[in-house]
Amino acid sequence: MKSVQRPSISQQIAEARDKGDLSENAEYDAAKEAQGHLEAKISKLETVISNARVLDDSDLDNTKVLILSTAKIKNVANGMEITYTLVAENEANLKEKKISVDSPIGKGLLGKSVGDIAKIKVPNGTMEFEIMEISR
Repeated sequence: MKSVQRPSISQQIAEARDKGDLSENAEYDAAKEAQGHLEAKISKLETVISNARVLDDSDLDNTKVLILSTAKIKNVANGMEITYTLVAENEANLKEKKISVDSPIGKGLLGKSVGDIAKIKVPNGTMEFEIMEISR
């Protein structure tokens, strides 16, 4: 973004400025707006990177559900089993069965051990899940 898109947008702004009156120049306005969106994206990504921590999963406790844990859980009400990996919010992807530690289910599973029942408030009420297995 910094080395390719930023110079490209600067070039577009310069070209639009060369066309004359800026007050009625749609190309200039569009390029300036694109520049603002790009700068916001760059700033957001820089913040994410500056706050990031590298976790060594070998140091994490395998007896409890933590971030990066893969937990096999069973819905107590209907016996359905499902496996989720708990990840950071920006890595969550339900298709890949990766849920955020900040989601209701993720929060409810954190700190639980095998055999524990997690009572989780969801929009429909409260669901109970039994922790069947924890792995990395």
